[in-house]
Amino acid sequence: QVQLVESGGGLVQPGGSLRLSCAASGFTFSYYDIRWYRQSSGNRRELVAHVTDTGAGAQVIDSLKGRFTVSRDNTKNMAYLQMNNLKPEDTAVYYCNAWAGTTNYWGQGTQVTVSS
Repeated sequence: QVQLVESGGGLVQPGGSLRLSCAASGFTFSYYDIRWYRQSSGNRRELVAHVTDTGAGAQVIDSLKGRFTVSRDNTKNMAYLQMNNLKPEDTAVYYCNAWAGTTNYWGQGTQVTVSS
């Protein structure tokens, strides 16, 4: 059974940090690129970060560079999104996506709320 399970979300004050985790099972994790998306209320889901199957390539969208980093550990079938200096506009549900050509798997999402 294919599963992607995000964790690590929660309520954090502005300027705080969170590390989201994505635990994968039921498929060959190292064959898949991992993408992190987020969706805030009333908005479309947007791509936040991408790490290639081997982890050699890791990118964060320009507007989040310097605050967010993406990584993975293929020995643990895990991917991570480190988020620093969080802002209220980062409030969203964050999703992990495993992508390999025509195959896509999604997690259920984890809520991140940035508020004082």
